[in-house]
Amino acid sequence: MNATLRQTLSPFRHPCGGLKVRVAGEACVLRCSGALWLPDHRTLIASDLHLEKGSAFAVRGQMLPPYDSPATLAKLEAEIEALDPARVVLLGDSFHDSKAINRLSAEDRERIARLAVGRDWIWLEGNHDLVALEGALDALPGRVVTTMQLGALTLIHEPQPGAAVGEIAGHLHPAARVAAYGRGVRRPCFVTDGRRLLMPAFGAFTGGLDVRDVAVAGLFAEPPMVAALGRDKVHALAWESVA
Repeated sequence: MNATLRQTLSPFRHPCGGLKVRVAGEACVLRCSGALWLPDHRTLIASDLHLEKGSAFAVRGQMLPPYDSPATLAKLEAEIEALDPARVVLLGDSFHDSKAINRLSAEDRERIARLAVGRDWIWLEGNHDLVALEGALDALPGRVVTTMQLGALTLIHEPQPGAAVGEIAGHLHPAARVAAYGRGVRRPCFVTDGRRLLMPAFGAFTGGLDVRDVAVAGLFAEPPMVAALGRDKVHALAWESVA
């Protein structure tokens, strides 16, 4: 990690085991779950839930355990219970395909409704759920937006080319391979240079794109910090240490 980036980010351990950094001057806590907490705005952000991905594969004859939506919602519920946010932003691709909402169980719909009570609940459009969200408010709480501004931060699903200072984006599902206990471990991760932040996928059945891929690495003019999700803490890694 270069000296300028180290001074800009100055990551330190948060009580949850996450890391607190600043992006475009805004305080951001990178949570172990892969969610982002903006304490000054009392806003919880989670990206790429891909709810009902398992049932989408089942329709095509690929049988996966049908537990991804309950597992993802349980993780989101735990974050909400821990932080009591005034606002929850789901940063796009909350649903895996256009029919995913129809496949949600009644229990999962009720769970989402309970989590949204008393909060500003926002579905931000992603490339997977553009069609799904057109009718979402008939079945689910909250409101739908394409982008959102919070202080100096711009919330958007797909990262934009150029400097994009203050951008918080998902879409790419970044993951990093690091050496641990004598073997390589691949983990979802945040990626930030203090100017913009790329979020990991929050969903239980989501894959990852290597941070060395040009789609990720090309977003940063200088080597960024990689914040890999561990079991009970987020690990700040220098770019040079990522395989």
